[in-house]
Amino acid sequence: MSDLFARVPGAVIVGPGLEHLGNPLGEQRALADGSAVVPLEDRRVLAIPGEDRLTWLDSLASQSVATLRPGESTELLILDPNGRIEHAASVVDDGETAWLIADGGDADALLGWLLKMRFRLRVAPRDASGQYAVIGGTSAAVAGVGAASPFGLALIWRDPWPDVAIGGYGYAPAHPHPGEDRDWAEAIVERSTLEALADAAARGERKLAGLSAAEALRVASWRPRWANEVDERAIPHELDWMRTAVHLSKGCYRGQETVAKVHNLGHPPRRIVALQLDGSGSRLPVRGADVRLGEDVVGTVTSVALHFEEGPVALAVIKRSVPVEAELTVDGEDAPIAAAQEVIVPPDAGATANIPRMPRIGRRAPAR
Repeated sequence: MSDLFARVPGAVIVGPGLEHLGNPLGEQRALADGSAVVPLEDRRVLAIPGEDRLTWLDSLASQSVATLRPGESTELLILDPNGRIEHAASVVDDGETAWLIADGGDADALLGWLLKMRFRLRVAPRDASGQYAVIGGTSAAVAGVGAASPFGLALIWRDPWPDVAIGGYGYAPAHPHPGEDRDWAEAIVERSTLEALADAAARGERKLAGLSAAEALRVASWRPRWANEVDERAIPHELDWMRTAVHLSKGCYRGQETVAKVHNLGHPPRRIVALQLDGSGSRLPVRGADVRLGEDVVGTVTSVALHFEEGPVALAVIKRSVPVEAELTVDGEDAPIAAAQEVIVPPDAGATANIPRMPRIGRRAPAR
């Protein structure tokens, strides 16, 4: 737990960092309009210098990064041999080093795996979190916080979500999409910059938002995250993560066969949905709450938030077989909570499901 921002008036510190400053809904507005930034103390920074860094990452990950240009942003997934998601990271390269931003709970495991995969290549992955931290907000807001630039290029990762990247595939429509107007970026900053930000906020010279505000904006944009939406069974198709984190025509990588097979020949067994929750009660459901169709458990809540415009919202992963028009409920502390389903990944997700079949041509009758 960090107490760096405890000096800021109204600060509530929970878990990895600043949860809110007493006005979560107002902080969401300020974060969305660019008048506030959020210290993302639940993120870690990994640095990968070395001449082979991009081609090496390209051979390991779901995304094509071999030709990533300095300053260009993308994200990648590390999959197991069965195509299940093991790790996820945001990536920006400055021409000398590839910089990865990872969820705090995944960073050590991701780094450990990368170190095992070096072989004799010219790469040197390391944890850079002791020197660097992450600040989030709109592109303009984070550009003003003083991003680190160890090799002359400011380290700012701009979220590609929800645009469909080259080689990607979006199961949810590109338009309308609740995230299409979302402006989100994350700056890698020196630790001293983070301390200066805390001092300025304590003096009332800088407006901050907490982690709960950043999460609410993410949930409302249907944006998946490793720390929340990924479990031991998750594959990219289920979370609509094919649009930004997977390149369908790049070279071989671990788990590629499953990615291609599910996309071209089958359907993901589960699908992510957005839930509009009944707000008449005073409490939100917790992450991990069961989603039910009648009495049957059909899924799990992965993220939940009170959004400043939409009210109580959630993301959940449910069985593919659940009808899109089904009325669902979520287990609450005292009583079930009604949940209106918004389709993100449709039940027929999979490229061939959307390709009309040619009519079968009957065998010609023999000539008489």
